[in-house]
Amino acid sequence: MDTKALSRSVAHALRHEPWLYELELDETGAVAVADLIAGLKRERPDWRDLVPADLDTMLATASKTRFAIEHGRIRAIYGHSLPQRLERIAAAPPAILFHGTSPEAAAAIRTDGLRPMGRQYVHLSTDRATAAEVGRRKADTPVILTVAAGEAAAAGHAFYAGHDKVWLADHVPPQFIA
Repeated sequence: MDTKALSRSVAHALRHEPWLYELELDETGAVAVADLIAGLKRERPDWRDLVPADLDTMLATASKTRFAIEHGRIRAIYGHSLPQRLERIAAAPPAILFHGTSPEAAAAIRTDGLRPMGRQYVHLSTDRATAAEVGRRKADTPVILTVAAGEAAAAGHAFYAGHDKVWLADHVPPQFIA
């Protein structure tokens, strides 16, 4: 099984277009593993032998934690572009988080703050290296912004745990960004 191809398909199904796989996500974005596998098999007949163990292998060998399986249900942890907003529970973020972006976007961010832009949440990294990796998807020489997440949270702005390297926010005003 090509775990990278599987990961891309699972991300598409759980983050962007679940209806193409005949999936109904719950309020947390989760779906039964069996339903996901059935949907993937419908879309990819060459995956007719796909089993839950293949998802376990995909999770175990992934370079990033993108999905979680709990009690027979799987969900994408972040990155959703779905029209319905997924339920998150606010949590106290680290004092400092980072955001990698292009120089052009950085200028707008310094004026308007960080906004989700087509996703449900702003994505923030726990370290500069991860932010730089994300930023390189947008520019050869990304700008790494420092977010005073602790101060922003204390001022009433909500943050949500994504996973060990990603935090989410609804919006981060410019006064908390350097």
